[in-house]
Amino acid sequence: MSTLTRHLSGGHESFRMYDRRVEIPLLGEVAVPPPDKVAYYAGLGLLAALQVIEWPMALVITAGHLLADQHLSGVVKGVGEALETA
Repeated sequence: MSTLTRHLSGGHESFRMYDRRVEIPLLGEVAVPPPDKVAYYAGLGLLAALQVIEWPMALVITAGHLLADQHLSGVVKGVGEALETA
């Protein structure tokens, strides 16, 4: 396996990022994001609750943020590490 391929896999990086887990009765074990991300999501929820932004917009922003963070955390770190070793 090449260095670039090994670094691009990045699955272990995103797993370590959400290493805190909470047991919820009906859902089972759920990963908890870091405190700064929880504050960001809570802020979006507060803006939606105060009707500063519409709730569908808050959901779209949150979903986009989660997807981008999940995808880019491994890819960007992997490319950076591969370039450092090259």
